[in-house]
Amino acid sequence: MKLGEPRIHVDSCDSTQGLLDPSMPEGALALADAQTAGRGRRGRAWDAPAGTAILASVLLKPPADRKPAELSLVAGVGVADALEELLELAVQIKWPNDVMLRREKVCGILAEMREEAVVLGIGLNVNQTRAELPERAGSLRTSTGAEWDRETVLSAVLDSLGRRYEQWLAGGLDAVYDGLAPRDFLRGRRVSVDGTSGTAVKIDRAGRLEIAVSHEEAVTVESGEVTYER
Repeated sequence: MKLGEPRIHVDSCDSTQGLLDPSMPEGALALADAQTAGRGRRGRAWDAPAGTAILASVLLKPPADRKPAELSLVAGVGVADALEELLELAVQIKWPNDVMLRREKVCGILAEMREEAVVLGIGLNVNQTRAELPERAGSLRTSTGAEWDRETVLSAVLDSLGRRYEQWLAGGLDAVYDGLAPRDFLRGRRVSVDGTSGTAVKIDRAGRLEIAVSHEEAVTVESGEVTYER
């Protein structure tokens, strides 16, 4: 599916999430060079110096028989596909909504329901320097030592996301699992998810995180706040 039209591009806004309306065509794209109230999961701020990151939202209209919450993982796979092709580096996905490069977060994804539509927010660190990034975060620049053209990166992300979204529409999360399971950043790490602690086993085919809480017992969690041992 072709994503990115119509396209809204502003110098600055509160959040690109607010620039899209469910009445717009599927695939509509909102971009900003800077956000004054960018949000990650659980209302966290997402800040980046103007002109250094991709701050984008895409409007999707999945059918009622699909689970919108899965779109964070679908988008993660799409972003990872694009970055691996551009950078020729291995990229991982940290459940439930982060993309990791060299063990640092370079992208956060936020899927929000808007009536019958989903607004998929993507914040991708591109040209920030180390001094401009928070702890445990990286950018394409810090990972590769080079600056990147944001439009080139955005085009690659939209193309990959469009392909993975089509696969998901046709076959659910199972249809994109080939791009998810091998990139599971948390697998084998000690994790805690909202009070459930143990060793992450895998992201299962339903998009849940399986955690071994003892040698004989494993539980799956649908969503939650993850902390992990580096």
